[in-house]
Order: sequence, then C-alpha cells, then structure tokens
Amino acid sequence: METTSSRRKFLATAVTGTMATIVAPSVLRSETPAITQPTVIPASAFGANDRIRVAVLGVNGRGQNHIEEVMKQENATVAAICDPDLPLLQKRAKEFEDKYKQKVAIEQDFHKIFDNKDIDAITLATPNHWHALLTIWACQARKDVYVEKPATHNIHEGGKLIEAAYKYNRIVQHGVQLRSSTAIREGVKLLNDGIIGKVYMARGLVYRWRPDIGNQGISKIPEGLNYDLWCGPAPMVPFTRNLVHYNWHWHWNYGNGDVGNQGIHETDLCMWGLNVGLPERITSMGGKFLWDDCKEVPEILTSIYHYPKEKKIIQFEVRNWCTNLEDGAGVGNIFYGDKGYMVIKNYDTYETYLGEKREKGPSNKTPGELTLHFKNWLDAIRARDMSLQHGPVESGHLSSALAHLGNISYRLGRQLNFDPVAERFIGDEDANNMLTRDYRSPYVLPDKI
Repeated sequence: METTSSRRKFLATAVTGTMATIVAPSVLRSETPAITQPTVIPASAFGANDRIRVAVLGVNGRGQNHIEEVMKQENATVAAICDPDLPLLQKRAKEFEDKYKQKVAIEQDFHKIFDNKDIDAITLATPNHWHALLTIWACQARKDVYVEKPATHNIHEGGKLIEAAYKYNRIVQHGVQLRSSTAIREGVKLLNDGIIGKVYMARGLVYRWRPDIGNQGISKIPEGLNYDLWCGPAPMVPFTRNLVHYNWHWHWNYGNGDVGNQGIHETDLCMWGLNVGLPERITSMGGKFLWDDCKEVPEILTSIYHYPKEKKIIQFEVRNWCTNLEDGAGVGNIFYGDKGYMVIKNYDTYETYLGEKREKGPSNKTPGELTLHFKNWLDAIRARDMSLQHGPVESGHLSSALAHLGNISYRLGRQLNFDPVAERFIGDEDANNMLTRDYRSPYVLPDKI
C-alpha cells in the first residue's frame, strides 16, 4: 500500500507550485488509498430524490455515448445537451425524446449550462482544444466533470486541471474506460504481482483505418453554427469542412493526432502497468507517407519514452492503413517481463504468454467497461470521495502529457530531455514554448484558478 509521503512525491511530479503539497490519490495503481477531502457537499445538493442531473457538452460523436451511458445509470439523468451547432442539437433532442419518452433542454452557449443551478455535473465530448478550459470553468461553477480523452490539449493545462479539481472539491473523471474494466484491472494487478516477472517495457499500439480526407477548402459558415464558440481558445480561421465536425483531430490547433486521440487509452495503460510517471528522454519520428490531404498530423508516428532511473521504456506506435496485428492486438498494449509478456486488446481483454515457449497463462475478457466507468464517476460524486475514482484528474494530466511529449519531439525533429518534476524541457526553449499555447480572448486559460 502506498504511503502518504509517496503520494505527495507523486503529485510533486505531476504538478508544480503549491499544488505539490496536496495529498492526492494514486493514479498508477489499481487500488487507491483514502485521502483527506475538503468540505463535504451534502447529498441534497443533487436535487430531488438525490438524482444527479447531467448536461452533455458536445453531441456530434462521442457525446451520443455519454447520453446513453448516463441514462443507463440509476438515479441519474441527462437534463440538458449543449453544442455550438443548433441544428445538430435539435436533431439530438428529437432522438432523445423518441428514445426516452421525455424532453431534454438544449443550449448552444455553455455559459448557460454553468449558470444553471439545477445542473449537478457535466460530461465533455467537445474537440480537444476545449477540454481543459471547460473542465476548469465547470469546477469553478461547482459542477463535477467527466472529460473525454485527452484531458488536455497541452501539458501546461494539466497542472491547472488538477489545481481546479482540488480547490473546488470536484470529481473530475478522465474518460479512459479501461481503468474500470474488470479484466484490465485484474491484468494490471497480475503485472504488479509478478505474473510476467520484472516488467521493463510497455508497447502501445494504435492501428486505425484513417483514409485520405482531401481538402474541402473554405466555405460559408453553416446556418445555426456558432463558429466563434466552436473555435473558442483556438485561432478564428475561415470556416472549412476540413475541421467541422470530426477532422479537427488531424489539425494541431484543435486535435493531437491519433497518439492524442485513440492513443490516450494506451498511453494511460502503459504508465499504469509500468507504474511510472513522465519520462526523462523522448524521441519521436514519423510523417505523412500515403495521403496528400489537409491533415497536419503524422499518419505514422513512432515514439520512445525512456525512464533511465527506473530502467523502463515505453514504445508507442501509430499506424493508419494496411497493417499486421501483434498477437491479435491492433489497438492495445503489450507488456514485457523477464518471465513472459501480456497482451491487452481494446478495453476488455488481457492474455499472458509465459517463458521461452510462450505458453498461455491467465487471461480474461469481460465487456461493459464504459458503463462501469460512468457508474464509478457517479459513485464518487455521491460520496464526494476522489479516492474512489478509477480515472482521477491526475491520470488525465499524465496520460495526455505523455502523448504531448511525443508530438513535441516529432514537431521539433529531435530527441528531448525532460525534467518530470518541474515539467520543463532541459536546455530547450523551443520545446518549452510548446508546453502551452496562445489563447484567443475571451477564451483564456486563467492564471489564477
């Protein structure tokens, strides 16, 4: 069991400044010790019959899953949906009424969601560039948050995210549902118990079918879309279908490529299974080899994260087209030890192979992890207890930061040396300038949380 002093040391690695003195839950182990909490909010704050009223922000893609998962939960309901795209909102509201036989409020402007005292919590499925800022503002409005991966768009945002969660006593759950998977939690425990011996390397795999998206050029802003709100902290560029609604993932101002998209599940698991924080050396290389389209991010990316003191290493690979699987895994992780290796597939399966002959060891496949992850979030909200969380705010910062480090190395084209305590690059101001971004007013990340 982790000691209080070791948890303090961990948070000092995760965030600098006064926040480093706060005792935080472990994010690298499957079991989390109890922590001292600020003032407890009474359950009556959740409204009639203790039902938690949730607003879903961003409903084009992943937000639809959020709606479904909240509506599955006992004593919780989706009370409002919010998106800058009014026609899309109206479509989702009709779908909601048809499916659940009840109406749901719609809002284009998230400010009205934050001002609504009847909303207890929000889920965020917006583009990446909005995740941290909306989470912080929601915490300031005393609302708990489920934020999709990645929790941040850049490394600096992670420390602010942690600060906001603790200052306002908010339950901020990172949307990496494999943390709630029965099978994966069992697998990580087996890693810790030595099933494959001394674990020295993790390999993250993201093999997704990503086609040529072309270049649709500039066009008129669609009627009903609040494009200013959609852009938010990012630059206001002429409208293009290259961005709205999905392909923003492949542009640096809004997304983080596939290592910062699907890959966050795997960066999170690499760190969890190896029991490490941020690395000291980062090397990343890749590029666009197939499509002459408008994507800015690499199609192929290989990143190495080195932990010389711990004698551990993470290899991470993004591929975008025809490829082989690795022991059946196309999206997942492989852990290597001196007695064997463990393959984790998707979010619900692990397999072990032991010894030189790769004899099959323990395995498990148990689906349903997303529903469990939402339940875990709501349980922690009711208890006002961060230690119950499977995907706490610290894990959101670290798993996202690992992806950001790889992207910075790729974009600068060189190996980087990093101080994981100060969260600064060593002797490289170009890299340090990429720890944050320029925020477009009034959508500015606050210095004072």
